[in-house]
Amino acid sequence: MKQFAILATLLLFVTPAFSQQRGGGGRPGGAAVGGGHIPAHGPAPSRGGGEAHGAPAPAEHDAAPVGGHPEATHRSFQDQPGHPNAPHVHAQGDVWVGHDTGRNDPHYHLDQPWAHGHFGGPIGPSHVWRLGGGGPGRFWFGGFYFSVAPYDVDYCGDWDWSSDDIVLYDDPDHPGYYLAYNVRLGTYVHVLYLG
Repeated sequence: MKQFAILATLLLFVTPAFSQQRGGGGRPGGAAVGGGHIPAHGPAPSRGGGEAHGAPAPAEHDAAPVGGHPEATHRSFQDQPGHPNAPHVHAQGDVWVGHDTGRNDPHYHLDQPWAHGHFGGPIGPSHVWRLGGGGPGRFWFGGFYFSVAPYDVDYCGDWDWSSDDIVLYDDPDHPGYYLAYNVRLGTYVHVLYLG
């Protein structure tokens, strides 16, 4: 009986510690970004630059070239220590950091939005897709093909294109694009539907 009491006491302390290490979407001890958290909604339409959705104003541009285009540069998205230097979503409050440049951002302009039609599969937090292969130029899941916006290619270098889970959200500011959110990392990129 004494051994059972000791085991029960240990379980009281071990179980909460284990559940906190799994991520948990902003709960105390959970991951602040990623860690399995799925945002309840996509970003609201931007007010055009500066602060949006509680996110910090855009930072100064780095000198890092974007997707092989030396004339383009990235800005910093590392809004807090330990957060990724890529567009990401805070697990606490679902703040979409980096989605604040507005409808006229030239990095996401398309001459022919929806050139391959609209994605007909389910999107939003109720449907998680498993990446099936490829890379930023062309990737797939569930028989559907997408590509990452050229400006965002450097933000998905740590994605596992053969097994990461993603969730698609509508992009309210950039016609022709969806936002692909990586559940493991908590980062997102703009993607085009290819068919």
